Amino acid sequence: MKLENFVKKVKDLAVIDTELLLAGVSNHKAIKVQISRWLKAGKLIQLKRGLYLLSEPYRKVDVFEPYIASILKKPSYLSLEKALEYHGLIPEAVPVYTSVTSKMPAKFSSEIGVFDYRHIKSSLFWGYASVTVYKQTAFIATAEKALLDLIYLKGMKISLDYLKEMRLQNVKAISLEKLWEFATRFNKPGIMRAAKIIKKYIDSYKEEEKTL
Repeated sequence: MKLENFVKKVKDLAVIDTELLLAGVSNHKAIKVQISRWLKAGKLIQLKRGLYLLSEPYRKVDVFEPYIASILKKPSYLSLEKALEYHGLIPEAVPVYTSVTSKMPAKFSSEIGVFDYRHIKSSLFWGYASVTVYKQTAFIATAEKALLDLIYLKGMKISLDYLKEMRLQNVKAISLEKLWEFATRFNKPGIMRAAKIIKKYIDSYKEEEKTL
């Protein structure tokens, strides 16, 4: 298959899944050899075995990176610092797309970015919503769950000073009711304490805003 024919075939796909691409095709081996050549020539980008992107000059579809995070490992949802950045709760751009999964942890690196997956037990796999951009649907933790996932998975001891150092901002995006509800569902004393400290920080942040 010539590259121009391949591009026409996959032009509307954000991510190329070779399993779907090869369905109903007889000459699997020849296509796999061609894909290998395109990879070496820099015309394709491998996200992981079986999942690819066309390189920039050939790509016709914009890529929503959280969508890639959601499909590289299933089930998973984007959380921790990258979700906090997405919700505008921290000012820095975060280079790694960290997701949580109820399956084994994993890590995938490519030109598109680094996608890291942290294991969380099935009973804590909730608190996310679907977000669709460029017709690509990703799963991203709510602001409240991203904060609690960060504390839980990194074993962090939260203090008011730490939250100030973290430069937690736009706190109006955090629902205190939902934060408390989610913290209760964790059923962990440390998470409950952290939720109380976050509430104090949000209250003081709002008071400071009033005086400005």
